[in-house]
Amino acid sequence: MVNLLKGVLVECDPAMKQFLLHLDETLALGRKFIFHDLDDTHLFISPDIVEVLQAKFDDMMDQISFPLHEKSN
Repeated sequence: MVNLLKGVLVECDPAMKQFLLHLDETLALGRKFIFHDLDDTHLFISPDIVEVLQAKFDDMMDQISFPLHEKSN
């Protein structure tokens, strides 16, 4: 019998992959979302978690970035 999963292939660097694995293991997004850990830079994840992940990364980037202001003379 063939089992099919609808998912999204994510390609990222090893550090980001470890972060995603951590989010999955700790249920930080409310549930597990990684279907398969494919190799050092690829994961197969649930398609309905993509928007949640993007929002989480956007929030993180907003927290660690700072606005650049030009000096006024």
